[in-house]
Amino acid sequence: MPTPGTSALVVELPAAEGLLDAARAVNPALVRPGLSPHVTALYPFLPAAQLTESVDEAVTALAREHHATDVHLTELVVTAGFVAAAAPALQPLADAVCAQWPDVLPYGGRFGPRPPVHLTIAMGGTEAENREVVAAAETLLPITGRAEALHLVVLTEQGWQLRLTAPLGTPAR
Repeated sequence: MPTPGTSALVVELPAAEGLLDAARAVNPALVRPGLSPHVTALYPFLPAAQLTESVDEAVTALAREHHATDVHLTELVVTAGFVAAAAPALQPLADAVCAQWPDVLPYGGRFGPRPPVHLTIAMGGTEAENREVVAAAETLLPITGRAEALHLVVLTEQGWQLRLTAPLGTPAR
């Protein structure tokens, strides 16, 4: 479990709320509270005490270098206690974030230096719960959401709080 002072860089995908609702219907404890559906670019990010104006500026500059994009959720990823939707359209953004902060290992290094990006639907479920979540989620796919911003969020005693919204760049026309 994350502790207060932890931060993360995420891309919200509100269009995927139905996937989280499907998991909540099986067991509300499967869905982490406090954030809307999102794809994580880097977690954990820097400790809150290290977040400065220059970090905010670097996040904003990096976001501007990446285009707003449609994210198509079409495939589920299932492992023991975990159900997610693959979000490969956001891999270049996550890779750029990790390259910008190479000393910050995604997920503390548990999944290697370049974990596949995904939208977590359910965590901590039993095999039976995962099967129920998968069955419900499959009926909702495909889902397309628009990635428009990179958000820097910080966990406080009151829950996840938004520190910065950095709009993604827009493609030239």
